[in-house]
Formats: sequence, C-alpha cells, structure tokens
Amino acid sequence: MADDNLTIELSMAELRAITRYAVACAEPTVPIFERERSDDHRPRAAIAAARAFADGGERTKVIRDAAWAAQRAYQQTRDAGQDAASDVARAAGAAASAAYLHPLAKATQVWHILGSAVYAARAAELDAAGDRAVGTEYIEKARDLADPVVVSVLTRYPAASGGRGRVGELLRELDTSLRQRPGSEQQGR
Repeated sequence: MADDNLTIELSMAELRAITRYAVACAEPTVPIFERERSDDHRPRAAIAAARAFADGGERTKVIRDAAWAAQRAYQQTRDAGQDAASDVARAAGAAASAAYLHPLAKATQVWHILGSAVYAARAAELDAAGDRAVGTEYIEKARDLADPVVVSVLTRYPAASGGRGRVGELLRELDTSLRQRPGSEQQGR
C-alpha cells in the first residue's frame, strides 16, 4: 500500500504532456455533446484552455474555471438524461483538470491522467447505443496516443483501483495496457 505522504516529482513539461494527451483523447467526442446542446460551448472551452496550457501557456485560473464549467455541463446533461453528452463534458473537464495533476502517490490521481480518455470512450460507447466494442476500440486508440512521457508519469502512481462501473472498467483496461507496454516502469504496481 502506498504511503499517503509520498510525493511524485512532476515537471512542467510532464504536466503539459499529460494535458496534451488528455486533450487529444477528449476532443474527438465534443461533437456528441454539441449535437445535444449546440449552444453550450463549455466542453469545447475547457479543451481550448487545456490546449493553451499544453502548448506552453501559463497554468491559470482560466483553466480551473473552464474545468468547473465543464463539470456543470456534465451535471446538467446528466440530469437531463443525456448520458453520452454528459460523459463528453466529463472528458473535457478531465482534460482541463489534467493540468493540475497532484504529485501525491495515490491511485486516485490516475483519473487526472486517464480520465479524459475513459470518459470519452464511454461517451462514444453510449453514442453507439451502448456498444461496448466501441468503448474498447476508443481505449485502444487512447493507448496508442500515450507517448513515453505519459506512460512514464502514469507508472509513478499506483495502479487504478476497482469500482465505478463501466467507466472504471475502461480505466483499468487502459491503465493496465499502458503499464504493460514494453519499456514502461512498473513503479506503480
């Protein structure tokens, strides 16, 4: 079991790489959200704020505000029964939140690294009438998008824990596949 006081070294370049990855995973699903809520640009704005940071911008309150706005979009679409759109908003919020990955050696931090990918995968799956193969295929694409920096950061954290239904299954599938990549460190196991 990891010591709750252990911290992980994270450089700004690594945070940018994690955020760039999160943006690449979340962005393709934004049209799903916009089909349901064409006048609501909060998920797109969260992704834009995250991209600005990943491209060298400052880590500012704008990113946090955009993440919170995407979270509110998630809640509103969830309450309206727009499940696929809801998961898109969560993916966008996770992309913006990736800029704030905490250096605490806790499995919960894996959500900051991989959350945008798994919520986007679930959104794609729901958009395809719940076809689990679509979610699995999205996870495979997300695995391929993860560069060595993303994998290096991920493996410094403990592996993802159980629970959270289908989204949790997708998270563990992606987490495990990245940790098993040739050359990946196994520190988080």
